Amino acid sequence: MAKNVFGENLMLCSSSPMTGYYRNGCCETGEDDRGTHTVCAIMTEDFLTFSKEKGNDLSTPRPEWNFPGLNPGDKWCLCASRWMEAYRENVAPMVFLEATNEKTLDFIGLEELVKFAFKD
Repeated sequence: MAKNVFGENLMLCSSSPMTGYYRNGCCETGEDDRGTHTVCAIMTEDFLTFSKEKGNDLSTPRPEWNFPGLNPGDKWCLCASRWMEAYRENVAPMVFLEATNEKTLDFIGLEELVKFAFKD
């Protein structure tokens, strides 16, 4: 079982919309996940705009990929590097720590993540 940033069992991030690199609702990762989609983040309009400006449009539905498009308030497993980039530019979304994979700590310090903690 995958662990969260506290070393506990990883909780579900979202099943509506279905998230995760493996589309199982959890921010699990593996060798094939080159983006390290491990941060369970709560989308905001500012972050969605930022991501689109960086070339990753998360708000537009893409039916051919079975992707509904994200809205503010949706939870989504973000790439750790994208979250950190947003953090540096002051548009980082809140993080659901219990559903954020411990592998995130290879890229982002727990002290930064805790500042953006969201309680479900």
